[in-house]
Amino acid sequence: MSITLDQVTKRYQGATVVNDVSLDIGDGEFFVLLGPSGGGKTTLLRAVAGLTGVDHGRISLHGRDVTHVAARERGVGLVFQNYALFRHMTVADNIEFALRVRRMRAAARRARRKELLRLVSLEGLDDRLPAQLSGGQQQRVAVARALAHKPEVLLLDEPFGALDAKIREELRRTIRQVQRELGITTVLVTHDQEEAFALADRIGIMNLGRLLEMGRPDDLYARPATRFVATFLGAANLLLARQSARGLSFGSDPVVVPHVESGVHVREHEVVAVLRPEEIELAPSREALSTAYMADGAVDEILFSGALERLRVRLGDGAAGAHVVRSESGSDPPYLEVTRSQHEQRVFPLVPGQEVALGVRRLHVLPTPLSSFMVCAPNEEIARQLGGESLLNELATRMKTRIAVQVEPSLGSAALIGSAPSLAAASPGIALSPGAASSLRSASLPGSVPSLAEADGDEGLAFGGAAVIASRPGALRSVEWLLNRGAEKVFVLPPSAPSPRRVLIHWVDESARRATLAVSASLLRHVSAEAVYVGILPQGGALNAQRPLGMRALLDARSEAQAVHGLDMRTELRFGDVARELALRLAESPDQLLILGITDVAELDKRFASLLDEPRWPILIVYEPGERTRAAEPARTADLIRFA
Repeated sequence: MSITLDQVTKRYQGATVVNDVSLDIGDGEFFVLLGPSGGGKTTLLRAVAGLTGVDHGRISLHGRDVTHVAARERGVGLVFQNYALFRHMTVADNIEFALRVRRMRAAARRARRKELLRLVSLEGLDDRLPAQLSGGQQQRVAVARALAHKPEVLLLDEPFGALDAKIREELRRTIRQVQRELGITTVLVTHDQEEAFALADRIGIMNLGRLLEMGRPDDLYARPATRFVATFLGAANLLLARQSARGLSFGSDPVVVPHVESGVHVREHEVVAVLRPEEIELAPSREALSTAYMADGAVDEILFSGALERLRVRLGDGAAGAHVVRSESGSDPPYLEVTRSQHEQRVFPLVPGQEVALGVRRLHVLPTPLSSFMVCAPNEEIARQLGGESLLNELATRMKTRIAVQVEPSLGSAALIGSAPSLAAASPGIALSPGAASSLRSASLPGSVPSLAEADGDEGLAFGGAAVIASRPGALRSVEWLLNRGAEKVFVLPPSAPSPRRVLIHWVDESARRATLAVSASLLRHVSAEAVYVGILPQGGALNAQRPLGMRALLDARSEAQAVHGLDMRTELRFGDVARELALRLAESPDQLLILGITDVAELDKRFASLLDEPRWPILIVYEPGERTRAAEPARTADLIRFA
């Protein structure tokens, strides 16, 4: 590999700007780091160049560890956005500057300069000053200068940002041609998706200092794994849906769409689906659609953009439309972004206000286990307070999802387990859009909420997303009550909890590892926090014999987190009582969050009562039934409740 980064971390004044980034870039590869401003791209590039140090991790170039090697000794070429040419030097002197420093002979310098000017199509401009060149020509000189000393790696820091569209396209073509001709490993930092698509062999997308996904441009666009990547790489409509053996349901009827997995063994659950604007068909009626019907709507806005027509279609009030939880602006009623070609415009011309039927050509379901949040509270006052918590709203906003509310009086009872009323008998659900959760409003959640008697056995559906409860005395009993009635994830949230800077991860049984890692990765993509897996072994006389097993478990956990979930995390091994060790680790700082994976609800009372009775830190419990629990599952599935 040309470039290898291993858990590279950089902090400024306590804030993490590059968060445990690990990646490998192959020889001769054109790799693009893409992301919004402030995502950590340029800081990571400067760390590779040696212009800034790192607080943690290792950087290797062509197998050589250069973490603590000076920039001049790393063998990299760097091109900045602002050209950084010497204004008093000619083109020839600028290009030859690095060669003079290296004491290359004059004849060799001239030969190298002529070769580079040919590569960047600037022959004959040797004697001009930078002020006599256009912006595009100056940037070509900057590229030639960076290549002069034959670096092993070329780093480009948004080199096209100050150029107009036509020059930018020409320079992109030139740089790609030069890179292919020389076979030099190149890393480009940009926030422009078009540049990334045009140049990259692979794209790595960064946000909040974390490397979220890597892959080929077409794969990332068609099959993203995260909400951020789906919406950052082009326009995307994010929808909440129910997936089952029948297909995806946005209302009472399933939408059977090609390229979406379905089958008799698919358990019904809530998912996040990505619907690209170009994958939506518009027709005058449902019968006229050539694709799977989704909903009715009305054209709200039409924008002409040359080859494409962009529309905003407001969804109707029918059952299908109600399942589209949130549009990009969080508007109510929701709408979809639609893109049509000129041919489609001519076949079916539209005007604002016109009613249409919407069909779906292709849907992509994200592999995220945190689809939404459901506040569960004994009364509306507690629901209002909990729904207005800043951490919950921050997560919902960044995840582009909803906060729903379910008022359940039984959650205020001291004796929750046993004959408590079902959640289905509670007041109607209330959907809160991100950023407005402090104001409860009457709005039914999509779909019906049948009674326990109506739950259909093994296909009975539990909660949509993660249940959220307040950290109050007796919170442990509320957690147990919810888990015993179908919840798979319960988020216990103290009042005024800060955004976490560290997320601790622990599971009590290897059976819970994969589910816990999946939830951890889903959460950590939306917070600027370091991830630490804490393995804990019991203290005893056989400590030395246990240590190798513990270390192996740490390595397996980190390997699975990277390979399966795209999450890089640190690991640590501790010995002693699990609850006590986790409490000691949490007590080190108030801005922490614990993700705890369990396989048996009874373990909470036996092992974690001290942590969960009234926790001072946010705790997200992930329940993955173990083998023994699954054997007794029929008794539990009979109590499952349908939630939207």
